[in-house]
Formats: sequence, structure tokens, C-alpha cells
Amino acid sequence: DQTFYTKPRFVNHIDTTAMQRISNLYARFIKPGMKVLDLMSSWISHLPEDIENVTGLGLNSEELEKNEKLANFIVQDLNRRPVMPFKDQEFDVVICSISVEYMTAPIDIFREVARILKQGGYFILTFSERWFPTKVVNIWSDIHPFERMGLVIEYFRKSGQYENIHTESVRGFPRPADDKYYDTQ
Repeated sequence: DQTFYTKPRFVNHIDTTAMQRISNLYARFIKPGMKVLDLMSSWISHLPEDIENVTGLGLNSEELEKNEKLANFIVQDLNRRPVMPFKDQEFDVVICSISVEYMTAPIDIFREVARILKQGGYFILTFSERWFPTKVVNIWSDIHPFERMGLVIEYFRKSGQYENIHTESVRGFPRPADDKYYDTQ
């Protein structure tokens, strides 16, 4: 990860339709005033406009500095050190947008998220069919796309820290005209 993120990657990892869908999902759970951790954060947080109390934890300081949603941030490689520098029950919500497929110690990270979440808080993960092939963990590319939801559910279950696990699958939307792969549909 440290080599991969030596230079910032100011690219959109998903298209604008997917970004809006993720923002809408987050808006269902995150309300103004809640304290939010954007885990494995980047230069974009995919959060609704009215959410302001956001801390980012990511790998590249240049990307995190450019993220307008972040009130503050920490640079840390969770794959090298999955223990986070936060107090117990510090956050109302932890989001992880399109990054779970890069976790090499997901059970440890999920346990750590449970520690820093307030009672009744939410850990919301989103992922897509786009990822960096040279960075993704092997199992992610070895299994069918539908099985990936099951894999993430297993991370929750094996951590032993979560109840009321819920999944949603959204697919079938055409690429928006502003997507650079629009004409390859």
C-alpha cells in the first residue's frame, strides 16, 4: 500500500451514478451532527452535502488534504497496523467506500471499527465492480461478484462484534455519459 500510494491518485474510482447512489445510501443513516469516520479515505468522501463532522483515515496525505468533507485526517496503513488511534465509542458512523477489497486483515479492522463505534452506531461499507487489480486481495478477484457480499458478511460475522447485518445490491444502471468508459457498454 505504501508504494501504491506514494503518489496521490486523483481519479474517480466509480462513476457519477454510483457516487450519487452511495451518497443517498449514507444519507439514510448519517444525520447532521453525527461524528463520522471515513475509513480508507481518499480525496472524495461520497457523503451528503450536509454532513460536516468527518475524520478521514487514509494512505496519502495529498489526497486527504484535498478532501473538502474532512475536518481532520490521519495517515495510516491499516494493512500494516489495524489498530486505530481513536477512543472507544468515539464515532456514530464509520463508512468505508469502495475499499474493503483491499483489506488484508479485515477481521481485525472490523473488530477495531466495532471498538470505536458508539452503541447503536453504523459501519457502512460500499464496493463496486471497479478496483485496482494489482492491489485487490486475491480472494476478491477469485470469486463471483455476487459472492463478494457474502464475503463481507463473513467479515462482520467472524469479527463477532455486529448484529443486524444488512446488505443491498444495486446493479443494472447504465454508465452515465460523463463516464470515460461510456462508449464501451
